[in-house]
Amino acid sequence: MCELFGFSSKNERCINDYLKEFFSHSKRHPHGWGLACFDGKEAFVEKEPVAAIKSNYLKERLTQPVYVKAAFAHIRYATIGNVAYKNCHPFTGKDSGGRRWTLVHNGTIFDYSPLDEFVRVQVGDTDSERVFLYLMKLIREKEEKLHRPLTAQERFELLDEMVVHMSRGNKLNLLIYDGEWMYVHTNYANSLYSLEQSDSVFFSTVPLTRDDWKPVPFTTLLAYQDGKLLKKGTNHGQEYIDCDENEKFLYQIFSDL
Repeated sequence: MCELFGFSSKNERCINDYLKEFFSHSKRHPHGWGLACFDGKEAFVEKEPVAAIKSNYLKERLTQPVYVKAAFAHIRYATIGNVAYKNCHPFTGKDSGGRRWTLVHNGTIFDYSPLDEFVRVQVGDTDSERVFLYLMKLIREKEEKLHRPLTAQERFELLDEMVVHMSRGNKLNLLIYDGEWMYVHTNYANSLYSLEQSDSVFFSTVPLTRDDWKPVPFTTLLAYQDGKLLKKGTNHGQEYIDCDENEKFLYQIFSDL
């Protein structure tokens, strides 16, 4: 299982200490790392298909202060998809209206047929990239229907509907950023926590400090802006629970990497 990190704040903060602790977990997640720093509506993405603790580039990168208002980080434990740059998170791209979206995913999509069409067109071979491409398709189709870019409320409603349908039988921990709002979703117990500090909020698969991290509300899409919770979506109640069949599926895929 991969690990996710997210940060949203009203004001810029230095997040190096959190990133260093987060990336130190790559001893158990050695198949790649990624970092996205957001500046307004743009995303600056850096990633490598090596363990973060073995990356000379990342070590040098974190000697300099990372001041941001929003950021994602990811360390990968490959389940679906080979160990390669093209399979490292985050995934980022622009919709038809020019808005940049960025996604990191922790989990596995075991069965969701709308993703099948992207197998032959994706750059890599992960289910996470297919989730991202599917999101881009949904946005494009909605904007073409309306003949205009989506409003913030429409973007939230589209994402809420997507996670409600996709969560059934699938492990779907997501952090998504659209240049304005940060979307957060988990349906797997004890796998995503948050820490609120005045005008900031941190998200991590496991707590990174001794502070009072709390489990992220379960099976519900959340939207944040500038460190504050704006909206809660549908509580779909579709908790992912490990089962023997899915574990066998993962074992077979991982043995083929």
